[in-house]
Amino acid sequence: MIPEIRDDRQQRALTGVPTEKISTLEAAFGLALDDEKERAYREGLAQGKRQRRPGAGQKGKLPSVNEKLTFVLYYLKTYPTFDVLGAQFGMNRSKACENVHALLPILYKSLENLGVLPAREFKTVEEFRATCNWIDEILIDATERPHCRPQDNEKQEDLYSGKKKTHG
Repeated sequence: MIPEIRDDRQQRALTGVPTEKISTLEAAFGLALDDEKERAYREGLAQGKRQRRPGAGQKGKLPSVNEKLTFVLYYLKTYPTFDVLGAQFGMNRSKACENVHALLPILYKSLENLGVLPAREFKTVEEFRATCNWIDEILIDATERPHCRPQDNEKQEDLYSGKKKTHG
């Protein structure tokens, strides 16, 4: 029960990807998905846990590569709860959660294979500067989020924000 996407405007609104680029991303996503299936199959064989041949078993609610890609892009663009996501795509919330956690690494792998995934982790300041040498000024906007108050006094002191007597 994938939402029908009628035009480019709706494609961008639901997934954040323009129509002309979705086919390139879909091809890379399909290759990364096949690689992951092959890896899982070989791992299952090596551990002796494989019960069925590849392709056997019950088919999921997202049988095609396009539906899987639309599902994960929709999640990243709109960030609904798993209840809402499951209702939108005709599945249980626990299946929606499983699908998101299974498909996100595949999407990241496909973006990495296309060479469009930006660097996210830097080991040193010099590595960061080399990657972002074209940026003159960096502004960091952060929001404190409340935490449950820890029982340990030292941990309480670390998390105490001083604002409205909250821990964040």
